[in-house]
Amino acid sequence: MRKFMLFVGGLIALLVLLANLGPMVLLGLSVWLLYIIFKKFVKSDSVGAKIGWVILGLVILGIGFTNIYAVIGIAAAFALYWIVKNWKKDNHNPVGPTDDSDPFTNFERQWAEMKN
Repeated sequence: MRKFMLFVGGLIALLVLLANLGPMVLLGLSVWLLYIIFKKFVKSDSVGAKIGWVILGLVILGIGFTNIYAVIGIAAAFALYWIVKNWKKDNHNPVGPTDDSDPFTNFERQWAEMKN
């Protein structure tokens, strides 16, 4: 049942990630362009060039803000990573059921606790 729930969660996370892939790319591109515009703004000497870089930066910032919901895609990517990591985790209990009335089972449980 655990693997089935992880599979369904992974499928949903994958679909959300694929649906938000375009906005994620545009958000990354706008952040990269804002970085370049900032570097050009700092290097420019004239006031007209600085005003032009600020206007261009505000346009790119507007594009970035329209794609801010791409954070949902980033969260889906993180959820997908977490699901894949937990899929590989082994939940095998080597000791077995803990029945205190059986002395051999109690011994095996205590022996396993001592070894760890």
